Amino acid sequence: MNTGASNESRATASRHTDLRQWIGKTERLSDIITATPYAALAATLDRSAERPAAGTPLPALWHWLYFLPVYRQSDIGPDGHAERGGFLPPVALPRRMWAGSQFEFSRPLCVGDSVTRRSTIVDVAEKLGRSGPLVFVKVRHEIHRDDEPSPALIEFHDLVYRDAPTAGAAAPSPTSAPEAWSWERKISPDPVLLFRYSALTFNGHRIHYDRRYVTEVEGYPGLVVHGPLIATLLLDLLRREMPEADVSRFQFKAIRPLFDLEAFSVCGRTGEGNTVQLWARDHEGWLAMDATAVLR
Repeated sequence: MNTGASNESRATASRHTDLRQWIGKTERLSDIITATPYAALAATLDRSAERPAAGTPLPALWHWLYFLPVYRQSDIGPDGHAERGGFLPPVALPRRMWAGSQFEFSRPLCVGDSVTRRSTIVDVAEKLGRSGPLVFVKVRHEIHRDDEPSPALIEFHDLVYRDAPTAGAAAPSPTSAPEAWSWERKISPDPVLLFRYSALTFNGHRIHYDRRYVTEVEGYPGLVVHGPLIATLLLDLLRREMPEADVSRFQFKAIRPLFDLEAFSVCGRTGEGNTVQLWARDHEGWLAMDATAVLR
């Protein structure tokens, strides 16, 4: 079977699709907050791996362990994601990245809860950047406990699609990370860490575990550290330094990719009022992710 030809045909067709037709598209999923994924992520973050009792609150961002993308193997595209054109629009550009998210935490989700997530595509925007065409997709997720009418958590998820880099193209200018911090933790993003996080979130994107694919097809120098993993490590740093902190809002923006080739640091400091500034810094001191948490 000539899969290359069929993939090319789908990509060509999607270039002529009005992607804004996907605005308003919804998806509804149900799940149960079980103990084993909680314990497995705790172990991955180098914490105690005991399975929590029913009623234990999920730490912020650990809801990503649930509502997993369980696509059939035959529906997976060449990059390891599901073929495009289902819930998300069929963007033809080859590189898909998690650009950032914004969260509102009204009440905790707890082990044992039956929960429902309603997802809505709220915006699709096509732009022309310095590196070529870009497509931005914004998705709103509302997560409800099944016995409560109002959402426990609202998340806005920002995706960006871009073209593969051309030979000799200039890389974007990096941004220096803040030079003063109260807390710092060094992270060694070895392939086992990246594999374990991919497995926990059932993320088949090959840039996180397939070195030949990521270097030869997508042109990155090494395995890419998941944006959600970096964000999780930032809030895990806050949990380690301020165990009683209760996060009401959180937002992060991916600035520069991190790879498994070098260690990086997650850093933080308290800001004005009840805010906490958090960021990830690469081994050269460049800003990789910028985030802010607001505490109750």
